[in-house]
Amino acid sequence: MSDSEPPAEQNGGLPAKLGAERLEAPVVREGLFGVHGTPDTSGYGRLKVRKPLPVSTPRPYGGYFDAVADALGSALEADGSSFDDAVERVVVDRGELTFYTRRENLVQVMERLLHDPALRFEIFSGVSGVHYPDEPGRELSAVYHLASITHNRRLRLEVRAPDADPHIPSVTGVYPAANWHERETWDFFGIVFDGHPALTRIEMPDDWLGHPQRKDYPLGGIPVEYRGTKVPPPDERRSYS
Repeated sequence: MSDSEPPAEQNGGLPAKLGAERLEAPVVREGLFGVHGTPDTSGYGRLKVRKPLPVSTPRPYGGYFDAVADALGSALEADGSSFDDAVERVVVDRGELTFYTRRENLVQVMERLLHDPALRFEIFSGVSGVHYPDEPGRELSAVYHLASITHNRRLRLEVRAPDADPHIPSVTGVYPAANWHERETWDFFGIVFDGHPALTRIEMPDDWLGHPQRKDYPLGGIPVEYRGTKVPPPDERRSYS
């Protein structure tokens, strides 16, 4: 296997088995868009989704993944920090490497990933938001995708923040391309990127209330007239049992 290839899949094409370290109790989510106890057609109230337990993948990760972790650890140690200080856990799944990074260390990690010769993740592909309302204390997540042309590698970072303190440092000073991506994530999810040069809405009107991609955002809607017939907003449509 070449250094640029991801780890080989095992168990008949399935991803390599993850570690069994339990970090929290399993979560069962019912319904979509805040709908519970009803078969409302817009909210799938009877849907049940079991969220798998978060796990930390044990070493060896396989392929170039160990080399990336080792190089980042060495770079952080040169800064007087350590890999364990900056990264909460590492997950390898479906051929993808994810560093769950502490928000206070995010900018430092990004700088090392970009500038260290053994890493050189020059391409910032974007940051997007995720909302986990059933995970108290870490409801909001910012997900970053990086790529290295120099080493032909890819990396995913995820940073969590509580809804009560939705602040994550901006990385525009490291990757200027993050500017509009962070604005969109703020617009739709309400994650405040501290240090952003102009954190304003990019999709919704400036006076829009709330952040419409969050799971707890009300269905709302307005009646729509279509060929003389009015379609009610989603939360007023009939239910089917």
